[in-house]
Amino acid sequence: MIAKRKVVVSESYNPYFNLSLEEHLFNNVSKDEIILYLWRNENTVVIGRNQNPWKECNLELLSKLNGKVARRLSGGGAVYHDLGNLNFTFITYEENEDLNKQLSVIIKALNDLDIEATFSGRNDILVNGKKISGNAFYTDEGRYYHHGTLLYDIDVEKVTQILTPSTHKLTSKGIDSVKSRITNLKNHREGLTINDIKESVVRSYEKHYGHISNVGYVDEKNLNLNNFVKRYSSDEWIYGNSPSFNVVIDKVFDEGKIELNISLEDGKITHCKIYTDSLFTKEFDITENILKNLKFNKYDILKALEENEYLFSPKGKAILDRIKEIIRENVPSVT
Repeated sequence: MIAKRKVVVSESYNPYFNLSLEEHLFNNVSKDEIILYLWRNENTVVIGRNQNPWKECNLELLSKLNGKVARRLSGGGAVYHDLGNLNFTFITYEENEDLNKQLSVIIKALNDLDIEATFSGRNDILVNGKKISGNAFYTDEGRYYHHGTLLYDIDVEKVTQILTPSTHKLTSKGIDSVKSRITNLKNHREGLTINDIKESVVRSYEKHYGHISNVGYVDEKNLNLNNFVKRYSSDEWIYGNSPSFNVVIDKVFDEGKIELNISLEDGKITHCKIYTDSLFTKEFDITENILKNLKFNKYDILKALEENEYLFSPKGKAILDRIKEIIRENVPSVT
């Protein structure tokens, strides 16, 4: 029995704070309560719990655009968030879960804005056959949340560029995203604002669940979630939770073809084998040893190679330069 209905709106655009707030609300929800949480992230790729960030997005491009990667608790595919996207989360106990009712809140909110929306069996909400909302779910110790996106005016071109991995020949056991055609709600209602959507969602929530007992506006200034934020923003959480994967990167030089076969686990290089038809030999053995246990990050690898340059002979430094060139061109920098 739901007796308490609350709305929480994050005024922060920091994905690590917003995911922390979501978990904080989840951990503290009571059995007779349902919380509607509304939030927006700036320039962020949010990956599912069991996904590989290297396989899901162009980390190099995201780094150049000063973007962030965040890993959420729920499963599902990778999504790109900017300020043209509104996220919603329903937080309650499993015994109160009612997916049809929760989705009806969103669909009715859009219908009230004269936008005809429908639910797709793949956990998506569609407008004119195109995706405007993807949904994912998480449960733990009887608690439950369902969250999703509402694409108002997201940069579709940037989505396409960023959600395309830059590293080629990469194999992974992780969960892949399903790429869908998307559309913006702004294109389906003249003069629509993101505040219109937010207000309509809150009104629809109240119509479906009853009187809202509390509306709270939260950011880093009035709620300290530093311990959560530290975990969500850590390399260990974002990259260390990645499935094991292998990547092959290569290039042909005057000295011959150089092919790096790299195995990774928890975001670190566990094994590197270099294949080449170059007449050089020792230099590749040295490189394989240097790369072991490093993070799969352009700057970490280049730094290690430069710090160990003294191990290469004068002639062998030409091979070192070739390997550095391959790393610069193919290994992403990690933000």
